[in-house]
Amino acid sequence: MQNIKISDVTLKEAQKSSDVTLSFKEKLEIAKHLDRLGVAAIELPPITNELSDSILIKSMAAGIKNAVVAVPCALDEQGIDLVWKAVCGAKAPRLQLIVPTSTVQMEFLCHKKPPVMLQLIAQLTAKAKSLCADVEFIAQDATRSERDFLFKAVAAAVDAGATVVTLSDDAGIMTAQEFIAFFEELKTAVPQVADVKLGVQCSDEFNMGCACCVAAAGVGVCEIKTAISCSGAVSMAEFAQYLRRRGEDLGIGTNIRYTEMVRGVKQVEWILNTERSKTSPFDNGVQGNSTDFVLTDADSISQVIAAIKTLGYDLSDDDNANVYTEFKRISVKKPVTAKDLDAIIASVALQVPPTYVLESYVINSGNIIKPTANITLKKNGETMNGLSSGDGPIDASFLAIEQIVGHHYELDDFQIQAVTEGREAMGSTLVRLRSNGKLYSGNGISTDIIGASVRAYLNALNKIVYEEG
Repeated sequence: MQNIKISDVTLKEAQKSSDVTLSFKEKLEIAKHLDRLGVAAIELPPITNELSDSILIKSMAAGIKNAVVAVPCALDEQGIDLVWKAVCGAKAPRLQLIVPTSTVQMEFLCHKKPPVMLQLIAQLTAKAKSLCADVEFIAQDATRSERDFLFKAVAAAVDAGATVVTLSDDAGIMTAQEFIAFFEELKTAVPQVADVKLGVQCSDEFNMGCACCVAAAGVGVCEIKTAISCSGAVSMAEFAQYLRRRGEDLGIGTNIRYTEMVRGVKQVEWILNTERSKTSPFDNGVQGNSTDFVLTDADSISQVIAAIKTLGYDLSDDDNANVYTEFKRISVKKPVTAKDLDAIIASVALQVPPTYVLESYVINSGNIIKPTANITLKKNGETMNGLSSGDGPIDASFLAIEQIVGHHYELDDFQIQAVTEGREAMGSTLVRLRSNGKLYSGNGISTDIIGASVRAYLNALNKIVYEEG
């Protein structure tokens, strides 16, 4: 029985959609769900912001345990170097070269004629192969390309070292029988493809994508691109369920874990389709920090630094040393959990002089009024005021601070816990903000939990402002 590998393009397709806005944390959570489902490859969007996207790819590379991590490269050698630098830490990295092969797209997107394009394909594939053992050549709009040029392009990529060749039906207009003939013609014209994996990506605009993928699998295609809850792409659930029912008859199967798929797909769909509140700084898809571990006094500094990276932080050597010193002081008394380590990092890492200082705050809240916050801060001696309403008093407070600062930072996590008992109990809050993909945390302690939250937010904010100048 032929084993069909599922290459998931959910994150790549979500990036293209104006209806889906995912936080850094939600992207990581989706990747973890896909990895658990047993997909062979997880495809990430291209790098558009060098700093934040590179950090995201590095985090994905560290967190994905089983699947290939595939990232598309810009069509130049600098773009290939940039992607490789970000993805090289993955257990199974893959560089993708997505090249338009139809005449219209070649001239519109690349401004190149066919002979020049063939030279570029060979040059860039060889460059990618010199860095990474796994290189995928994707012929964009392949089904509408001139066959003679398409086959020359595929041959150039294979000869230069491509390990996977994927043909894309972006228009979604081919029938299953036409798809079979298309791949049979390719194998005859380019016998070199017998030495590489063949893949396919079909548009499902006319509801024929799944049928075309199954047809392609019957003629030797071993990698199929699918997505979860993304319009226009072949549905992973539909394709996997079809193979579950008919795969044995057709002599094809997949490694997708069917028993986990229904639950996993629902979780990813929930993240993708959660309505984003325009009146709250909180991200509504993934809540809380799912990372969990326990460290003890016996753990070395290298183990603690690895745990710090697991939480998503990228600290300097000095800050790592400061965190480890505080960790040793606490771990003598009790085991240190992920939440404890988060609090230690917020307390001792990147301690900076405050740019924004809390002057006062007034909160109005109740069960018959909309919560409002009036926050007054000082910056370089200048008094600055923010007034905002929100879904709750903490919502309103954070929005008022954003109004003063004039910038929205992604709120990665927010935690509240009691540190003392009784009526006058002290509350500790932890706020994690992201700026350009990098994580900054702040903490605040007070008998007033709103005051503690405002101080924690400002603590994290001041670290961002200081480091970014």
